[in-house]
Amino acid sequence: MSNKAIYIDREALSTLALVQEGLLKPVDGLMDKKTAADVTKTKLYKGHSFPFPFILAPKGKRNEEILKSLKPKERVDLIVDGNVVGWIETKEVFDIDPQMRVQEIYGTQNPSHPGVQATMKRLGRYAISGKYRVEYPSLRKIKEQIGAAKKRIGAKQTSALMMAARPLHRAHERLIRTTLDRSDLVVIFLFKPYKEDSVLPYELRYRSMEYFVKNYLPANRVIIVPLEYTYIFAGYNEVILDALVAQNYGCDELVIGQNHAGLGSFYDKNRIQSVFDHIKGFSIQIHTAPEYAYCDICRTLVSSRTCPHGEHHHISYHADSILELLKKGLLPPAVLIRKELSAMILAHLFPKRFENLEKIYYDLMPGSGLLENQSEEDFYIKLMKLYQTTSLK
Repeated sequence: MSNKAIYIDREALSTLALVQEGLLKPVDGLMDKKTAADVTKTKLYKGHSFPFPFILAPKGKRNEEILKSLKPKERVDLIVDGNVVGWIETKEVFDIDPQMRVQEIYGTQNPSHPGVQATMKRLGRYAISGKYRVEYPSLRKIKEQIGAAKKRIGAKQTSALMMAARPLHRAHERLIRTTLDRSDLVVIFLFKPYKEDSVLPYELRYRSMEYFVKNYLPANRVIIVPLEYTYIFAGYNEVILDALVAQNYGCDELVIGQNHAGLGSFYDKNRIQSVFDHIKGFSIQIHTAPEYAYCDICRTLVSSRTCPHGEHHHISYHADSILELLKKGLLPPAVLIRKELSAMILAHLFPKRFENLEKIYYDLMPGSGLLENQSEEDFYIKLMKLYQTTSLK
């Protein structure tokens, strides 16, 4: 093994593993300079739509010196957090324009864009191509998990949903249910960004989704898996890469909402089109789901296709606004989000919020008459039940 090494982060490692495990097929490796130029020009790779070149160009003075010193067929180690995680057998090292690279990924070079900022901090001026190998078994395990679930129930139709669920609200639930109505198996890819969410971390969002699936759905027909959302899943390219990953994980359909990032509907010759009217090489079916709202006249969740009442009668499900209530310590109405999920989130955001929780329980909450230990989550759930009491107006 070579004593030369280049240093990358876990986000780059995960992105390399996506290709290694065949999840971005037909992309099958790091592109050389000519291939990268062709992809930049045509947005195609082997006849299949792909939005930008797949390259590795790590930043850093030490990395730059090593990259410039490499010869063809020379093997170089890949280091993450001080550990060797793989190697590349050098085919070519070539210079790139970092500004052009972020333009290809994000559709902008504006330094105020958070993605542009983050990527410019880790993007170097030299890219390396060549055969590589990395250790990253989690993606293979997910492929095996999905394959086993399909085999277990004999699934003929498998649908994918890509969700942040930040937080999981009633419209998300409706989307999952309607997808399950016409599918044998639903795979929920739950976004797991590399910069951990300080408000709603992945584990909390996973626990919320798992609670809903286990308690309110046929759990053997739904699986939740992490989708490590690296820098390449950005802007108007996101929806193309989502479809590619879902297809290569063995899904027959990708279901997306009308407001999915990168869908980009527009008018052309009096016909509404989207990015999917212009992509090539995909076998996966794309289903665009309507946006759901709660109608105060229909008194249920509706879409604009099924409700005759105006938007002024609709309560929209904007995750950011629901999350804002939770961040302020308020229980959102159950029409927006299940009380059990609100309780999980509030207990996480405001641990040990009450000085004398047992006394508040005893004073305000009906109970069995026995002295019981109660959690903060239990308290929020029972408080919501009090909010929903209807005998007094």
